Amino acid sequence: MHLLLIEDDVDLGASLQQALRGAGFSSEWLRTASDAHRFALAGGHHCILLDLGLPDGHGLDLLRAWRRDGLAVPLIVITASDALGDRLAGLDEGADDFIVKPFAVVELVARVRAVTRRAAQQAASVWTIGTLAIDMRRRFCTVDGEPAGLSPREFDVLAALAHAGGNVVPKHRLAQALAPLGEPLDFNAIEVHVHNLRRKVGAERVKTVRGIGYLLAGERA
Repeated sequence: MHLLLIEDDVDLGASLQQALRGAGFSSEWLRTASDAHRFALAGGHHCILLDLGLPDGHGLDLLRAWRRDGLAVPLIVITASDALGDRLAGLDEGADDFIVKPFAVVELVARVRAVTRRAAQQAASVWTIGTLAIDMRRRFCTVDGEPAGLSPREFDVLAALAHAGGNVVPKHRLAQALAPLGEPLDFNAIEVHVHNLRRKVGAERVKTVRGIGYLLAGERA
């Protein structure tokens, strides 16, 4: 899972990015509202972690602009204020959750998993799509109750498609999600991983939308 972390405090940002990496998340860390606005609209993130107090703007103004522009990615506000008014304002502007500093990283990780799970219309930590069961925490998948035997990269492809909640994932977004901090995979490599994934979970589950990308088909439980 790839996150966008927006936090101007250098020490907190560095420690959060390291802790998120230890929890299995990749992330991009930005410190200004102007950079955050541009990166968020470019897409490729499964969740945004937004500090309200930024040097060149207020986080609520960013949130308001994103939601007005149709950005629907799950978002958790990080704030030093536990005032009820701030929390209500954030929720009214489109935040999915709040966490107040100081906080335990394990709580933040749990909240990230919860908001992304709800965004993908899943009710439990093991995501069920037809007879496909995806354990996001353990990075394990079964088909009809049997282990699918996915490689790490194949699981990454499956998870990226599952997070889209049945919507199409463009090839360039899939390439970015699989290598967010380095050189994106080329489309030929993506096609190889998709081919291998289809062989293991069933070709009918991973649909090609010609000229655009892929989607994960099937009834969600």
